[in-house]
Amino acid sequence: MDMGLAGKIILITGAAKGIGQATALAFAREGARLGLLDIDSEGLEALKGEVKALGSEVVTATADLSTGGGVSEGIDNLLKAYDGQVDVLVNNVGSGAIRTFDQLSDEEWDLTFQLNFMSYVRSCRKVLPILRQREGGVIINNASDLARQPEPVPIDYSASKAAVLALTKGLARSEGPKIRVNAVAPGPVWTPFWTKPGGFAETMGQFHKMPPQEAVEHEMKLRQLPLARVGTPEEVANVIVFMASDRASFVTSAVWGVDGGSIRNIA
Repeated sequence: MDMGLAGKIILITGAAKGIGQATALAFAREGARLGLLDIDSEGLEALKGEVKALGSEVVTATADLSTGGGVSEGIDNLLKAYDGQVDVLVNNVGSGAIRTFDQLSDEEWDLTFQLNFMSYVRSCRKVLPILRQREGGVIINNASDLARQPEPVPIDYSASKAAVLALTKGLARSEGPKIRVNAVAPGPVWTPFWTKPGGFAETMGQFHKMPPQEAVEHEMKLRQLPLARVGTPEEVANVIVFMASDRASFVTSAVWGVDGGSIRNIA
């Protein structure tokens, strides 16, 4: 389906793997022009080749998005390639591990919020002055089902993603009607976020005292997902592309769950 995104300039943070990677490729198939930001330079280079193979223009920048300087310099490098212009910002970067409240130090809380929340604040601060000068600007923030339905672990991750939803709602009100601001809230999605060493699967295994794969399956049973499976990055990317397009022109301040039915409340 043609989403009318050909030629649009899309910036994506945390683009090298998982949902960010799938989102970049989905936009590339629509003919968008991409600016991709991540700390993983090798992953970015590989993705750059895939995007070019789809016929789309792409620039990349390597940056530590948990720091103010990293966000600012990284986005500046992308904007230079596009004459300081941008149409859509996708805040996607994030990380987490399964730790109880008692296990979390102040430093670990701060690291979680610096990457998962403050990077979004800083990215928005960089691009909003540009989007305010254009028509139809869009910001999409990647949150989580845990922002709306927290579990005992990972409590720091859940809190950071709840903050992302508050940011989304506040900006949607302050920046309308020219700029639409929405969030996607994925449930469990099988990405390197889960599978990497020290990621959700490994640390969930430690928490449940099970092998990682068994622990994930056990967690899904506990959450009683109606679709009874973990999602794919592409399933989230499809929703992000729709929300960036004019087909979602009356959608702002929304939180779109892509979660297999994990959220049970009506609101």
